[in-house]
Amino acid sequence: MHEMALCEGIVGIVEEEARKRAFTKVNVVCLEIGALSHVAPEALKFCFEAVAARTIAQGARLEIVETPGTAWCMACSKTVEIGQRYEPCPSCGGYQLQVTGGEEMRVRELEIG
Repeated sequence: MHEMALCEGIVGIVEEEARKRAFTKVNVVCLEIGALSHVAPEALKFCFEAVAARTIAQGARLEIVETPGTAWCMACSKTVEIGQRYEPCPSCGGYQLQVTGGEEMRVRELEIG
C-alpha cells in the first residue's frame, strides 16, 4: 500500500513546516489530489491516522480536495477534462490525448492551533 509511504511524506512536510514556523499543533491538513494520481483517498485517510500518531499531526483532520484530470487533445486542439487515462476525448472522440493535469498530490494548506 503506497498510501502509507505517502502519509509518511505528508507528516514529514508538516513537521518541517512546524520547525520553520514554530508551531506545535496541527488541526487540519488539507491535501489536493489529482484524479489521475493513483491515490485512494479513503486508504490515505486510514493510513494518515496511523502515521500521524505520536507526531505533531496526531489528531489532525485530513481534508482531501480532488482535482480533475485534464488533457490536451492533439486531434481537436482543445483542453479537456478526463476521468482516467486512455479514455477518448469528450469533445471529438479521438485518443491522442496528452495529460496536462490531475497527476499531482500536494499539501494545500495547514490549519494550526
